Amino acid sequence: SCLAHNIYFESRNESTAGQLGVANVTLNRVYSEKYPNTICGVIMDGPHYTNWRGIEIPIKNKCQFSWYCDGKNDSVKDSEKYVEVYLLANDILNGGYELFDITDGAMHYHADYVNPSWASSMVRTAKIDTHIFYRLK
Repeated sequence: SCLAHNIYFESRNESTAGQLGVANVTLNRVYSEKYPNTICGVIMDGPHYTNWRGIEIPIKNKCQFSWYCDGKNDSVKDSEKYVEVYLLANDILNGGYELFDITDGAMHYHADYVNPSWASSMVRTAKIDTHIFYRLK
């Protein structure tokens, strides 16, 4: 699933709380009018180009979630971890997991070892593991 892939590539080495934070941001964007209204649409949001085979390719480093457009192979390398993440995503999407927004409405985050220019224009809402979460002012 798109949500499982996003959680896996963005936070597979984080705690369950960190993985929920990524899920929260993804779903907060789905529910926002500023982003596409599907999980896959949110994850793949950003400029694309059509290659010589007619396949749409994301423009490198111009998307919402870095793993999607970093130019690296997006195949799952740790199948055991992916199964855990997939089950978590499945529980979230099927309501079997009591999901509440631990990011307090965040629609953006970044790793704690970077300092993006956009962060100062937003309200910091949480720090979970190695991610710092933000919502619009």
